[in-house]
Amino acid sequence: MESLNSVYFCLFFFLYIVIIVENTSLIGLIVLQKSLHEPMYLLVCNLAANGLYGSTALLPAMLKHILSRSHQVTLSSCLLQVFTVHTYAIVEFTILAAMSYDRYVAICRPLHYHTAMPLSKVYKIITLTWLLPFVAFLAMFSLTLNLRFCQPVMERLYCLNYSLVRLSCSDTGYMNIVGIVSVFLYTVPQIVLIFYTYGHILKICVFSSRESQSKALRTCTPHLLTLVNYAIGCFFEIAQSRFELSHLTFESRSFMSLYFLIFPPILNPAIYGMSIQRIRAPVLRIFNGKRKIPAKP
Repeated sequence: MESLNSVYFCLFFFLYIVIIVENTSLIGLIVLQKSLHEPMYLLVCNLAANGLYGSTALLPAMLKHILSRSHQVTLSSCLLQVFTVHTYAIVEFTILAAMSYDRYVAICRPLHYHTAMPLSKVYKIITLTWLLPFVAFLAMFSLTLNLRFCQPVMERLYCLNYSLVRLSCSDTGYMNIVGIVSVFLYTVPQIVLIFYTYGHILKICVFSSRESQSKALRTCTPHLLTLVNYAIGCFFEIAQSRFELSHLTFESRSFMSLYFLIFPPILNPAIYGMSIQRIRAPVLRIFNGKRKIPAKP
């Protein structure tokens, strides 16, 4: 068992280091390269920052528990993790929705892109993508803080609001209604915006030349891959929280639990780093020394 714990510790420590290196490198590159101070790259920068925020809610605590013989967690630590994990999820989806709007303007209104997306407007959008999710979840989280908890065991690898509410010995009937309304408010506006923007993008592509279609596909592919990655994590998390999955192996359920907080922060920088020439070129220049690799404007 000790040797197995060592393997788990090394694995998750390595994953956390990869997340830190990938996301801080991407953030540093975008911040330092003035040519990347454009709407899409600034949103990618915030996506990377949110990836660091979310993974830090899970991995340091998990590493501590792997080394410790006790797997207990204090209520205050659990509540902090609940707040961090949920705000990470809402901020991630909100940033992805903002990125879909940016892609819509770039493809459907290319001649007006710089007037429609000035940096002053982008900074306001970024502020709202962080501020609104925190304020929105705090309203629901305040109800959780007032509950009394009497059941000591949570059968999850990390704390979630729904799992924590189920441990309460208070009357939580109203929490189900609040939870449904909150999920509606947290997700429906973003879903509507994403479908609206991609509906218009698809409409434009249908009546465009092959060259324009190819350019639109290259422009949207990183964002679509990131959306799919996020959707997989959401599906796994909903399945874990709402359905009885005891027929699955412990390893399968653990993978589903961890996907949401590990794979998006790992894959998102790789997706944008490999797909976007203006991000990929400076990285390749670093790894190839003084060899110059031209970046597309």
